[in-house]
Amino acid sequence: MNLHGRLLSDRRCRTAGGGSAGGSSIDRTSATSSPGAPGAQTLRIDTAVRALRTAHYGNSVPDSSLILTRDWVAHRLREGGALESSEEDLPLFRHPDDHVPVPAAVLVPLVNREAGVTILLTQRTAHLHAHAGQISFPGGRVDPGDVDRIDTALRETLEETGLPRHQVEPLGFLPDYDIMTGFRVTPVVGWVEPPFPLAPDPFEVADIFEVPLAFILDPANHRRHSDQRDGRLRHYYSMPYGDRNIWGATAGMLHCLYRMLGRP
Repeated sequence: MNLHGRLLSDRRCRTAGGGSAGGSSIDRTSATSSPGAPGAQTLRIDTAVRALRTAHYGNSVPDSSLILTRDWVAHRLREGGALESSEEDLPLFRHPDDHVPVPAAVLVPLVNREAGVTILLTQRTAHLHAHAGQISFPGGRVDPGDVDRIDTALRETLEETGLPRHQVEPLGFLPDYDIMTGFRVTPVVGWVEPPFPLAPDPFEVADIFEVPLAFILDPANHRRHSDQRDGRLRHYYSMPYGDRNIWGATAGMLHCLYRMLGRP
């Protein structure tokens, strides 16, 4: 059984609002290979974020000297099962039983910067037909030649950003995420050791940037929205970061990451 089958076995995220298709790059296809595995590194969560987690969950959290390893992140992703929604979570869009969703995968790249772990994101070019100008994870629809969802995520990431496959170590998965445009997206969480080359596809990618993981782990940065689209009520998250607005499916998946890494 491949890594996707071992770790996830058809899990679904019940935590992040999913009414919007915004911010998920899922309209491409292409080719393959296999990921490498760089040496063990560490993920530091700063004292402020730890205090926020303590206040949010009301439980004791280890002191600021704790170093959370890459293996700890993988363990949190592996152990989770489906996250149960709380009263604070937005309703999540689900495809109806009579709809066959289009399978897709995105990469959630955790970059091990010296100043702290970041998440790599892309901003799509303004002329694209789907999700123009929006912020997304690199990724796209499953190609018939893909071995599994990891293969899809790494292939699409290479095509969109130029990030080599061997620079990404897959750690696990976030629960599958349904969006209104017909896709069911599997987010693959990967660990990336700098330095690494980038060569964005100028047709599809206007910019590549990074957001501190600490920003995503702060629930104060998760805003909730509801509106009408095509006669349907949709609910979604946004996470404004500087002059960028992370919203829709990308923000929903980041909310899932927050819940899986931040829960007690």
